[in-house]
Amino acid sequence: MIAAMMVATLSAYAQFEPGTFSIQPKIGMNLSKVSNMSTLGAGNYKLDRSLLAGAVIGAEAEYQIAKPFSLAAGLQFSMQGCQWEDKDFTIDGEKVEVKDSKIELNYIALPVMANFYLFKGFAIKGGLQLGYLVSANAKSSMKEGSHSVSYDEGVKDYCNKFDLSIPVGVSYQVPTIPIYIDARAIFGLSDIGKDKLDGDKSSKHQVFQLTVGYKFAL
Repeated sequence: MIAAMMVATLSAYAQFEPGTFSIQPKIGMNLSKVSNMSTLGAGNYKLDRSLLAGAVIGAEAEYQIAKPFSLAAGLQFSMQGCQWEDKDFTIDGEKVEVKDSKIELNYIALPVMANFYLFKGFAIKGGLQLGYLVSANAKSSMKEGSHSVSYDEGVKDYCNKFDLSIPVGVSYQVPTIPIYIDARAIFGLSDIGKDKLDGDKSSKHQVFQLTVGYKFAL
């Protein structure tokens, strides 16, 4: 057990040596929305936007160029999209409930990051991320009186296959053990849809991502 702890400790700090490669499997969650899609609906109802929660899983490889500076590239599966709040309203005296309205967009993402270590274990970072759309679905359910209708349709054909974005954030490695916490804000540069989703305005990803990983030197 003592030997294992010593190895873990050495691995935790080895990546800070210039010329060292490390790899970090990680898992976490996204909180996402889409710009210029603040409301959804028509006629007598409008739905306000809320954050959509999704999972993210992948791995990142890092090369330590100098003690304060490194470059990293990753590959991950990222669940993104947008969601709207549930709404009750009345049409011709009949109560209508709209629930679970969302657009789910799943990507294979390749982030390339530059990391600057302000002090040992803590880094600020920024870079570019290219995403490839794997699946896209629009979902909603509506209940009017005793009648219920659910909507679940693939909308991948209406979306652009590739998404370019800018991720920025911070990361921290827990002292003495190679546990790595990473928080990023991801700002989309590309239109999600082939056509404008809200008039003439662009609709782009806005994602907050939090992951936890196990980082070790190669």
